[in-house]
Amino acid sequence: MVTPFNLPIQIRWSDIDQNRHLRHSAYYDYGAMARMIFLSEHGITTQKLDELKIGPILFREEALFKREITLDDKITLDVELTRAAKDFSRWSLRHNFFKQDGTLAANVTVDGAWIDLERRKLAIPNEFIQGIFSEFPRAAAFEWIIREEKKA
Repeated sequence: MVTPFNLPIQIRWSDIDQNRHLRHSAYYDYGAMARMIFLSEHGITTQKLDELKIGPILFREEALFKREITLDDKITLDVELTRAAKDFSRWSLRHNFFKQDGTLAANVTVDGAWIDLERRKLAIPNEFIQGIFSEFPRAAAFEWIIREEKKA
């Protein structure tokens, strides 16, 4: 299992809304940044994705806000696998946003898959990507996605 991933985030003035807290869309931006940094650090770089002619896509992105985050807050966010198909063709990741004192401020959950960039169709990732996803940090309540076989 890959060691837990924690990314410190510097809140930017441009990420603050008129109520003086982190604007809703910034949570999604920070989550996307954390995902791509995590994947890149584990070998799934943009160059590798180009070479494999595959890319991650999202079907759903959802945020749950629990505590305000303000400009002066120091936050970290993590990434953990919450659900996955056995071949990692489908997956769900969660980013937890923690304040400096450890308070959970929000989480962003994404449901995704892989797309073949040439055929523009959903794809099963190769063994390289499957190996990395098999080592992802997993949520305490991680579950496998069981998919029914299509009938002819």
